[in-house]
Amino acid sequence: MKTHIAINGACGRMGQRLVALAAEDAALQVVAALDSPKHPRAGHDAGEVAGVPKNGVPITGEIPLSARIDCVIDFSIPAGTMAILKTCVDRKLPLVIATTGLEKEHRDQIAEAAHETAILLSPSMSLVVNVLFKLTKLTAEALAGKGFDVEIVERHHRFKKDSPSGTAVQFAKIVQDAMKQSEIVHGREGIVGERPSGEIGVHAVRAGDNVGEHTIIFSALGETMELVHKGYSRDSYARGALLAAKFLAGKPAGMYTMADVLGL
Repeated sequence: MKTHIAINGACGRMGQRLVALAAEDAALQVVAALDSPKHPRAGHDAGEVAGVPKNGVPITGEIPLSARIDCVIDFSIPAGTMAILKTCVDRKLPLVIATTGLEKEHRDQIAEAAHETAILLSPSMSLVVNVLFKLTKLTAEALAGKGFDVEIVERHHRFKKDSPSGTAVQFAKIVQDAMKQSEIVHGREGIVGERPSGEIGVHAVRAGDNVGEHTIIFSALGETMELVHKGYSRDSYARGALLAAKFLAGKPAGMYTMADVLGL
């Protein structure tokens, strides 16, 4: 049986890949494609916009009332997330949120909405990144209190609007919780003195068309361990979001993560 999905942000780079990859998956069917009604491609066929054969689904500003939807995938901007969140609560539609750059107020509203419908929220849709979250937690717990410094370096394309990435922030939080580090430092400049043991350095690189890389460095006197993820195509994030939609369809109201999808 097919999972019928709606894609919010269908004209964006990730939205287009979701449409294209869903067309290759016999278990999925795109039944609604959403973007700003002011977008120059509003009204166009979503398949055509994504560079694949037409699928008969026009780009619209809201979900058609006639559409039968099992799950909505949001890969847009925070304002777009908040708009589709209300629709999903009103219509009790499961929602996968893959948008980054969300503020605390957005997250609070999402947590409240999870009382009404199923919501999956993750700082990254990559399956490997979510496994790396688990490995980072295990490593940080094992090395806590043993003289290790932790630095996080993330690299993304020049077009990325938020910095550091939501994924890097999540890695930092995992380390903080496990190792009780007290402070996060975003880059360093000038005479800052010796590195205190209680800080985590987070560094953001923006260059070219880098899809996304994250390196978590655990280093002590005499040895270093690095946990690394390198993304070579946006498809890894899109495929993760599509898998999440399959998982979330039919789930009861509540907050879910990619760890639930992966059984972690």
